[in-house]
Amino acid sequence: MRQEISVQDGKVFVSLFGSLYVEEAAVLRQKLLMHLDKGYNHFVVNLSNVDYIDSSGLGVLVTIHKRSLQHGGNVAITGLKGTVKELFELTRLNKVFEVK
Repeated sequence: MRQEISVQDGKVFVSLFGSLYVEEAAVLRQKLLMHLDKGYNHFVVNLSNVDYIDSSGLGVLVTIHKRSLQHGGNVAITGLKGTVKELFELTRLNKVFEVK
């Protein structure tokens, strides 16, 4: 799995590519927590190029969402499609996150 993370206008933009499994989720979690520690609390996560995400990947997104909310921020999810979209709907995470 490949990830691209950039900061623009005070927001952290995260683009993920491929499949997000437990190993990649741990790395992603560390990188996003580093941005939270630096004071960034608005995240935009693009999942349009993700073909699979496991429970640990979803857990990372939920963790970052909770932490950003505690600091007045949020996590927006973009590009949901296919099985990843179905998974968000099945787990009702599409009601938790701002989905664009």
